[in-house]
Amino acid sequence: MLTLLAMQRQNWEQGVAIHALLDSGEFDLADRLSRDAVVHQTGDGRLGTIGDERGAVNSAAIYPGVVRTQPGPAQRQLDWIVERAPRAADGTLFHVLDAPEIWADTVYMVVPTLALAGLLDMAVQQVEGHRRHLCRDGLYRAADNRPKLWGTGSGWVAAGLARAIRHAPELAPQLSGHAREVLDACLVYRRDDGLFGDVLDDPASFREANLAQMLAYTACTGVADGWLPHSYVQVADSLRAAVAPFVVDGLVTSVCGAPTFDRPGTSAEAQAFHLLAAAASRRVVS
Repeated sequence: MLTLLAMQRQNWEQGVAIHALLDSGEFDLADRLSRDAVVHQTGDGRLGTIGDERGAVNSAAIYPGVVRTQPGPAQRQLDWIVERAPRAADGTLFHVLDAPEIWADTVYMVVPTLALAGLLDMAVQQVEGHRRHLCRDGLYRAADNRPKLWGTGSGWVAAGLARAIRHAPELAPQLSGHAREVLDACLVYRRDDGLFGDVLDDPASFREANLAQMLAYTACTGVADGWLPHSYVQVADSLRAAVAPFVVDGLVTSVCGAPTFDRPGTSAEAQAFHLLAAAASRRVVS
């Protein structure tokens, strides 16, 4: 946890860090991170916007932390997503302000927030829109202008669906089947070391460990919340075990590396998912 707190974070990484702290029972720390995100809220409502001025939706990941203690700033963030953020003609949100691009990441940033806020119809609409634009046979392109099957793109979707169902269990009939579809489609591409390539169907792409953590989180969350069979615990344990050799002095290595995420390295999001997967595993055990 100290490693995560010591890392520089952009707004989506601040959001995922807050999720990890909340799931780990570190509520005071989560509230402190949320408070600082409000300090950096833009006039249009986007929370924690430091170095991501073109990002349209990443800030929504911070909402679950901020809404606990600061409902006004949280509502301004929600209003931005619901009313003013740019979107396609079918309502699917664009990921950035300055281009009509739909990204897989948006599912994690937005759908759990909409679920927590009780905007269930919009949550489902966003899942369906992103699935329509980006998904093929359960796997997601990184974006509608980037055709490669980027592994962590599917990871963001699977984890986002799992988190949305946790916030709003009534979404399970609509979202759990697709979450399992994405999880199973990714598992087909596990390599001999138990991990994945950065591009799932490209054996020459570099080894990437964060997808394994994202899928372990998804699997354990699904079991704990009753929409996946208990056999997926063994899958999650295997995924976490495959990551373990690449955790060096508490730092998760061999992941899509910040800041460009196009080469191996380290990242705050991977560090957060290490904690999220561990917390989800404890929910199953308990």
